[in-house]
Amino acid sequence: MKKVIIFLAVIVLLFGGIAIITSMQNSQKAEGNMFKKDKLKPATVDLLDDPNYQNVILPDDLKEKLDNKEDVTVYFYASDCVHCKRTTPTLAPLAKDMDVDMVQYNLLEFQQGWNDYNIEATPTLVQFKNGKEEARLVGEQSKEDFEAFFNEYAKE
Repeated sequence: MKKVIIFLAVIVLLFGGIAIITSMQNSQKAEGNMFKKDKLKPATVDLLDDPNYQNVILPDDLKEKLDNKEDVTVYFYASDCVHCKRTTPTLAPLAKDMDVDMVQYNLLEFQQGWNDYNIEATPTLVQFKNGKEEARLVGEQSKEDFEAFFNEYAKE
């Protein structure tokens, strides 16, 4: 009986140690991140070095732009969304190629965005003109659909 208790104690300690090490690694990766948060969800940590997720906008910055009646193209995504992971590698380079400054709002990290911008699903692409929503494209779309959206709403 003693051996079983010792064995179980060792297993619990190993799992606890692994959990602590993983948490420390994620904290180190999250230090000085573009989201300006101390703790990030693991799915977000995985995207920190991805070149397709570098034009992040924070909630306060987006609110300020809209309050100032600026035109803004916003890509609302969640780091753990499978549809976003399929869409972003097409959408981000397309925006760059078309000279569209598409900012990215991470709804996994900033949950208030779901209600603030009436987002029902991710990915969602929204064009704001003069601080007001002008157009919205929801869900996975083809490259041609995104290109048409940019040409109609985001290009001057």
